[in-house]
Amino acid sequence: MRVTQGMLSNNMLRNLTNSNNQLNKYMDQLATGKKINKPSDDPVITLKGMNYRSQVNQVEQYKRNTNELHNWMDNSDAALDKTTQALQRIRELAVQASNDTYSTDERKNIKVEAEQLKNHLVELANTKVNEKYIFNGTDTQNRPVDEDGSLLREGEPGKVEIEVFAGTQLAANVNPDKVFNEEFFGNIDQFIDNLENNPDGIQDSISDMDRNIDQTINARAELGARMNRLELVENRLNEQEVIAVSTMSKNEDVDYAETITKLITQESLHRAALSAGSRIIQPSLLDFLR
Repeated sequence: MRVTQGMLSNNMLRNLTNSNNQLNKYMDQLATGKKINKPSDDPVITLKGMNYRSQVNQVEQYKRNTNELHNWMDNSDAALDKTTQALQRIRELAVQASNDTYSTDERKNIKVEAEQLKNHLVELANTKVNEKYIFNGTDTQNRPVDEDGSLLREGEPGKVEIEVFAGTQLAANVNPDKVFNEEFFGNIDQFIDNLENNPDGIQDSISDMDRNIDQTINARAELGARMNRLELVENRLNEQEVIAVSTMSKNEDVDYAETITKLITQESLHRAALSAGSRIIQPSLLDFLR
């Protein structure tokens, strides 16, 4: 086969173009830190990268869900803590008022404080977070208790469940029937009535307050158990996120040392190709007429 000068020149230009493309590829990898910059660079890495990135996004969404759960649970726990304190104060007032040495006027003064504590408990039962009532089950748009302590909700309150892991959901809310129920406010109303109309019944109100306190503590303990489980889920999510991000990085991130070495090698080859190409180009008549 006859090799012409044109064939040599065309091959040289094609090889120089390929060499430039390789240089550009390594420069892009160093600039972006990624092995590929478009799917056509490596479809296999692209497909795996999409799957790994989907896993990372899923974990991040679950972590956002756990933040929402924390918001519900932390506010619920704080409200139950204040509820317990108010009930303990009412119990102290009941113990004081049960003393036969207390006069009618003194019991009236206790009644004023008890009424204020009841109003405080009504406000706690109507705690609102992010425009949602957290003690009314799934009916988060309507308050559960009226100003006088009467329940407004009807039927069983539902659970507000949030997915925190694949197939795992945790209840964000406290069952209000276990705390702010008819008996809860009925016991307080009975104590307030006893202060004015039935001093002999104040002793029974002490036992009623004990039941209210026990119910509140039990509800808070159940909430605390779920908070502990949420913490375990968060630890698991953090570990999964580290693994997913690491796997994704290994799939698509460049090895800088290796890429720099390849770039330097390719640059040397390109310079050698340019030098050899300059000798391939056939001298013209003008080169000899100088």
